[in-house]
Amino acid sequence: MSVFITSAASDLNFPTWKLLDEGTDRPRLVLSGDWAVSAMGGGDNAEMIDRLGDIRAARVLLIEDGGVGHWDTLLLATLLEISRVVSRRKLTLDVSSMPEGVRSLFALATAVPSSPDAQQDSAPRGYLADLGDAAMRFWIDAQYFNRFLGEAAMSMVAFVCGRARYRRVDLWLQIQECGPSAVPIVTMISLLVGLILAFVGAVQLSLFGAELYIADLVALGMTREMGALMTAIIMSGRSGAAFAAQIGTMNVNMEVSALRVMGFSPVDFLVLPRLIALILVMPFLGLYSDLLGIAGGALVSLTFFDIPPSQFLLRTSEAVDLTDFFIGLFKCSLFGVLIALSGCMRGVQCGRTASAVGDAATSAVVTSIVLIVVADSVVTLICNRLDL
Repeated sequence: MSVFITSAASDLNFPTWKLLDEGTDRPRLVLSGDWAVSAMGGGDNAEMIDRLGDIRAARVLLIEDGGVGHWDTLLLATLLEISRVVSRRKLTLDVSSMPEGVRSLFALATAVPSSPDAQQDSAPRGYLADLGDAAMRFWIDAQYFNRFLGEAAMSMVAFVCGRARYRRVDLWLQIQECGPSAVPIVTMISLLVGLILAFVGAVQLSLFGAELYIADLVALGMTREMGALMTAIIMSGRSGAAFAAQIGTMNVNMEVSALRVMGFSPVDFLVLPRLIALILVMPFLGLYSDLLGIAGGALVSLTFFDIPPSQFLLRTSEAVDLTDFFIGLFKCSLFGVLIALSGCMRGVQCGRTASAVGDAATSAVVTSIVLIVVADSVVTLICNRLDL
């Protein structure tokens, strides 16, 4: 906050300074006159700063009031500049003889040191340094995720044994938020994905007069891959980011620390309801997505290729069996675990600023999508090896 004490320009005297006892252990800088912006008269303090920069043998620089009249933030800015100069010379600044208002404002301005994040490194960084920093962050995140996964597993064991401490109302609330509230967006995306799969397959199948096999393509694609994958991506952007923002905001408000002080485990109280909710609702959403995708393929087949619904359903039943559905449902449950862990972990890691909450939500979405794609690739490879 800037504080200005104004007066008529004709009543002001130019600010003056005098450096005394310069060669001793306790030099003195005597300030006099009116240290106000309107009294500068075009002068500056560059010579005074240069003189102070040459002081080397002293330990304390005393700022004396030699008759300071009117003053405003010019005096405070000058003292802060002097403080920065003498600190580089390992000197201590003594402003005890200055007016009380000056001492109070100076103490307030120097009470909190500047944040290291606010200082920008002017030196250019090389690609190897950036690559090393990224590798270190990845290693630290991997270790933290491994530890967080262990804590979540212990919390699940406590839940199965009936020892977990959480509120059942929070569990039902999370089921409501992750399940029925997500049905509209899942409906729209799944129907469009089924339409897209049907059109893409029809481009090639029509070359051989095999449009009837659109049903095989859409049914297998939705039940084994696209239904679970698209549902997981939707929920990572919808629920995963919400988990990170909610827990991150609680971290900013010190609510997570308050839970620890009261003897509650944040993993049991905050993470467990969200984890269980996604594990329960994801298979239902994935199955719903499969059915909507198949309906979208049937709509394309009936509208553009004159395939009767009975033939489409017959080809679908012949192409898909329960194993395909179970693989898709297993993927949905696995993806739900990854989404919940990613969102909650980033929320717990969140800093105590508003920007940190946004960064946590963004990082939660990125982390969950990466883990979903990797897990989907691994599960698909295992199913291929096992001929499932």
